[in-house]
Amino acid sequence: METTHRVVVGDARELSQVDDDSVELVVTSPPYPMIEMWDELFAELDPSIGDALQDGDGRAAFDAMHAQLEPVWDELERVLVDGGIACINVGDATRTVDGSFRVYPNHARVLEAFESRGFDPLPDVLWRKPANSAAKFMGSGMIPPNAYVTLEHEYVLIFRNGDDSRSFEPGADRRYEAAYFWEERNRWFTDVWTDVRGELQALEDDHEELRARSAAYPLEIPYRLICMYSAYGDTVLDPFWGTGTTSLAALCAGRNSIGYELEEAFREVFADRVESASALSRTIGRRRLERHREFVEGRRAEGEEPSYDAVHYETPVMTKMEREIRFREVSGIDTLESDDGYRAVHEPLALE
Repeated sequence: METTHRVVVGDARELSQVDDDSVELVVTSPPYPMIEMWDELFAELDPSIGDALQDGDGRAAFDAMHAQLEPVWDELERVLVDGGIACINVGDATRTVDGSFRVYPNHARVLEAFESRGFDPLPDVLWRKPANSAAKFMGSGMIPPNAYVTLEHEYVLIFRNGDDSRSFEPGADRRYEAAYFWEERNRWFTDVWTDVRGELQALEDDHEELRARSAAYPLEIPYRLICMYSAYGDTVLDPFWGTGTTSLAALCAGRNSIGYELEEAFREVFADRVESASALSRTIGRRRLERHREFVEGRRAEGEEPSYDAVHYETPVMTKMEREIRFREVSGIDTLESDDGYRAVHEPLALE
């Protein structure tokens, strides 16, 4: 099996190199309005944002920042197939503007924007992202009433494009081989993820200037979402590509990917990350299988034996739908002739 991974240097407000109805899944994390690290970017897109911040008008700046995201959401509606899924990782912002502290509810604005475009909201996920500070409050400290709860979570908002779910041909191998284990389903499809942690973006020393402009989420987040909401051979789009974490996850998961990114320099960062894809995909597959076998041993210790056997691996499974599960590893990667990405060859996971 082969997959392609294209990187387009361009503005996500116009995904001109992505055809209509050509993407099965979107996994992305946009710049968060009213988070200071993104002020300069938003002000470059709309100078009135910088003026509003300078004038102390937080509400106007918040509205104008979200207005810059609206064309991207329009494009996602265009490129997603009917029944395709969009997963938007976004955090709310807390900020003091003109002496007044408040929360700016980014997740509510994004939810409203997608619903107004005909997307059906699905149950979302909260993932815990602990603050660096040990303090669990902001404001006046130990006396009421002017202390504020700290934000230690982000949202993964999940939307379906239209009313109907995707359909597949009966017995589609690429769907059944992309199954997940029963216990993975129970962990992944819960509305609170406490086992995923935020991580600093590890950029090489010669990419120091990019460090301040990157806000990569942990690889585990896009990898889970890709496994949950797509099948082998599907195409995953990230319109806010950054250091390419979504594309790296798609590589490891045997899906195609497209990324849009304004900063050309991030492609160099991703070129370094691609070198790890073969070993990383192998490690992820083996770790999932190892964890499943540990789960089986735990069930047996409790006197419960799974009812079915996997076809491709020597392990029992809990349900019929898991029997065909088959992990893929990256066995080779070449650059595309157009020099805008990579072609990867995937083989069934080789076990030692």
